[in-house]
Amino acid sequence: MKADVITLEAKKAGSIDLDEGIFGLPERADILQRVVVWQLAKRRSGTHKIKTRGEVTATTKKFLRQKGSGGARHGDKKVGVFRGGAKAHGPVVRSHAHGLPKKIRLLGLKTALSTKQAAGKLVVIEDAAAASVKTKDMIATLSKLGVNNALFIDGPEVNDNFKRAISNIPYVDVLPTQGANVYDILRRDTLVLTKAAVESLMERLK
Repeated sequence: MKADVITLEAKKAGSIDLDEGIFGLPERADILQRVVVWQLAKRRSGTHKIKTRGEVTATTKKFLRQKGSGGARHGDKKVGVFRGGAKAHGPVVRSHAHGLPKKIRLLGLKTALSTKQAAGKLVVIEDAAAASVKTKDMIATLSKLGVNNALFIDGPEVNDNFKRAISNIPYVDVLPTQGANVYDILRRDTLVLTKAAVESLMERLK
């Protein structure tokens, strides 16, 4: 599979071969959903917490007589029916992460790349290097490329000037190859890969 390569100024810079087994897979919404749920579950802090009956400060003495009060037969004031009482089976500090087979994770990343390629939302550029760190100059460059909602993936290292220039532009992100993931690919409209990123991804996913 051939793909055109352009420069940041939207000029032609040749072509590159894309692996069919990585950029030509059928769309699998179920695989993408599993990987995205797995990713977002790992990101959850899990610090939600409420007090249990053992942590609430209240009397444990039987404050009403068993019969004759005209009300329920309560034993102490730590139960949830009273103001300031504890909640039964409430949230506790825990990890929301769950397992997902490595094969599914790799297939999810391949499927995300293939989905962008099939939709015509994959752009391959020669490199992602900027001479200036000014955001204004980078916005002008992106307008030439015709992208305003995109994820840039570079090689093992991201150019410092490019990263600083693009960091203040909304809906535009940049990641090194090792940071490529399904969620970030799908949340942006256009996926922009450098030649170095394509080569690294094909080597990583084969």
